[in-house]
Amino acid sequence: MNNNITIGMDLGDKFHIAVVFDSDGTELEIAKVINTKTGIRTFFKQYKSATVAIEAGTHSPWISRLLTEMEQTVYVGNPRKLRYIWDSIDKSDARDARMLGMVCRLEPRLLQPIHHRSSQAQVDLTTIKSRDMLVKSRTQLINHVRGIVKANGERLPKCSAASFANKCSSDIPKELWPAIAPLFEVITELNCQIKELESKIEQLSIEKYPETRFLRQVPGVGPITALSYILYIEDPARFSKSRQVGPFLGLTPRRDQSGEMDKQLPIAKAGNTYLRQLLVGCAHYIMGPFGPENSLRLHGLAIAARGGKNAKKRAVVAVARKLAVLLHRLWVSEDTYQPFYCRDKKVA
Repeated sequence: MNNNITIGMDLGDKFHIAVVFDSDGTELEIAKVINTKTGIRTFFKQYKSATVAIEAGTHSPWISRLLTEMEQTVYVGNPRKLRYIWDSIDKSDARDARMLGMVCRLEPRLLQPIHHRSSQAQVDLTTIKSRDMLVKSRTQLINHVRGIVKANGERLPKCSAASFANKCSSDIPKELWPAIAPLFEVITELNCQIKELESKIEQLSIEKYPETRFLRQVPGVGPITALSYILYIEDPARFSKSRQVGPFLGLTPRRDQSGEMDKQLPIAKAGNTYLRQLLVGCAHYIMGPFGPENSLRLHGLAIAARGGKNAKKRAVVAVARKLAVLLHRLWVSEDTYQPFYCRDKKVA
């Protein structure tokens, strides 16, 4: 009965709006679904083996996994590609759900569906995300302390974030120390927590994700970048060619071509922002003064040598894109990294 049922569901924080269509496109009902596992199970019991369209968001990962377990066919639409839904003068939850269902009925590919990672990968990513949040908090506190001292006519010496508490505490003006001392205690505690999470990340890489060792062969790629790459992509077979990883992570230029006009545009910045930032950070190291000589570095230097506006930035992004491709190739092939691979041998 329900094999030809299509349901568009607009996700909310407390409840969802679901619009149900039959095989002819007739709207059967508009329902309010409570945003709990029990509420979703109760509603979808009457629509077994239906096709469900939702948008990516805070709740879409666990909802899509739950619906898949219930043998529903689920499409998670990419909100950035669904302008015909969010760009409307008459926007409402019911309309959004109706549009999702109508588009899914006609052609699910128009939703530009995305793939959510597994629950286990999501749990393991939490360690990396928690470390990132602690690092950001430490950076804000350090900048706050430096700003206060500078406003008092003094300057603190340059040092790494990890050594800030030990090296700069003696340089704090005496009149400011009573107010700043608690911040140094928090920074010290953050250092301990960050080190602890970094140890857990290293342990995760060794015990659960040994394939990260192939990625870490590349200079500049550490345990955090390698594990993040594995967890965010999760299945290397989702790409038939390694070169597809660049566009997936938004490291390729956008394009706006019409007739003889072909604009030079910045990168798309699609995909996961954090992983893209990690790869760009690795590219900065490879292009920097401590980066060893290899094909990636030579590729970037050749682009930077062409000159022009933002030549260095373009070179770094190009190296990050090439690095993303290389890491996928190493992951799939489990080969030994060759710093100077043959130029006539394609990476993908």
